[in-house]
Amino acid sequence: MKYSTLALAAALSLATGVVSAKVPQAEADKLKGELMPLGGQKAGNGSTIPDWDGGLKKAHTTGERYTNPWPEDKPKYKITKANLGEHKAMLSPGQLAIFEKYDTYTIPVYETRRSTSAPDFVYEATYQNALKAELANDGEALKNAVTGIPFPIPSKTEGKEVIWNHKTRYRGKSVTRYNNQLAVTSGGTFTVFKLKEDVKFKYNIPNQTPEDLNNILVYFLQQTLEPARQAGGLLLVHDTLDQVKEARRAWLYNPGQRRLRRAPNVAYDNPGTGADGLRVNDQLDVFNGALDRYNWKVVGKKEMVVPANSFELHSDKYKYDDVADDKHLNQDLARYEVRRVWEIDANVKDGTNHVYKRRVFYVDEDNWQIVLVDIYDGRDQLWRVQEGHVAQAYDLQAILPVAGTVYDLLATRYLIMDLNNEDPEVVEADFDDEYFSTSNVKKLAK
Repeated sequence: MKYSTLALAAALSLATGVVSAKVPQAEADKLKGELMPLGGQKAGNGSTIPDWDGGLKKAHTTGERYTNPWPEDKPKYKITKANLGEHKAMLSPGQLAIFEKYDTYTIPVYETRRSTSAPDFVYEATYQNALKAELANDGEALKNAVTGIPFPIPSKTEGKEVIWNHKTRYRGKSVTRYNNQLAVTSGGTFTVFKLKEDVKFKYNIPNQTPEDLNNILVYFLQQTLEPARQAGGLLLVHDTLDQVKEARRAWLYNPGQRRLRRAPNVAYDNPGTGADGLRVNDQLDVFNGALDRYNWKVVGKKEMVVPANSFELHSDKYKYDDVADDKHLNQDLARYEVRRVWEIDANVKDGTNHVYKRRVFYVDEDNWQIVLVDIYDGRDQLWRVQEGHVAQAYDLQAILPVAGTVYDLLATRYLIMDLNNEDPEVVEADFDDEYFSTSNVKKLAK
């Protein structure tokens, strides 16, 4: 029997697990007109969301603190338990649950500032990806995508495309940063777990082809500095683009054993470093790693009150004691805005497992940052609520994580990640691939 051309193409697509995602030229051209170059809608809503005008671009001296570009901004209003009924439609079930749990919790809502911008090479790569990029291996891999957002005009049915946009969003090319984690007890006490991280976002390097990536999305080297009893520990990760072809490569160095060992458990729902059981590995960067344990559904796009432009929370005017209140983040330092977000519902697949049975992700349309997650346990009850507070590194035109929170509603505890208020600012670095080799990491180990 002879196949028609279309039938043969369909058969080959099924065999290789390719899911069509590229869009026609006329659709891609919207990225140079009615859409932002990264895919968000340029036009505002006529009231609370303004038009995008190119984003925030500002000079900056390397190593200096990124400061609030709008110091005169004050909250337009505060959502409290007393007026919650007026704002329920703009909040997630997880946010409502935090209000129910804590009388002291508030959400200060500021003027929406559409600060997102990226370098021109990211914009151009995003346009090319719109024409060429596809999901492969049942959505576990990217095909024909590099440097820019792979799916700036995502499918209305394939939730994995939106999550891939988060995983590949522009955070710079290579950076050195400090990441302090505070696992806050129900009594408000915490021990600072200080990490220093060198990261090369290999996917985001300009002037390369998909083949140049050699199946690497990110190189990541993490060193534990505090507490003293755990200082000297190292985690090395080569995060792969196609985790069906090759799973994430990870190694741990234990200074007591003085050995660098493979660490296949640095993935999925295994406990995260220094978090006292309050997060799992795939919650770093709000979500990372393979998508294969969930079914991902696009619910749609809507307006919500979510974290945005969190410059004040990032200020070195504040110590970690100032940032962490007894029951929750110091909300007086936080900033929320009305934003348009993609809602993605992820449910554990039959035949697999994860400690989180269901997660609902809310992804900012301007920058593809996951800003909020509602997390459900095996009984379908809300268990945890996660936030991603970010700012714009305005000279790098990149996303800067400044505080990630995980609220455990059952344990009445919470975790803060990504803090560096008492440490040096994030700086752009220049790492070659060899820096992240196991042989080099062995030399760095003490």
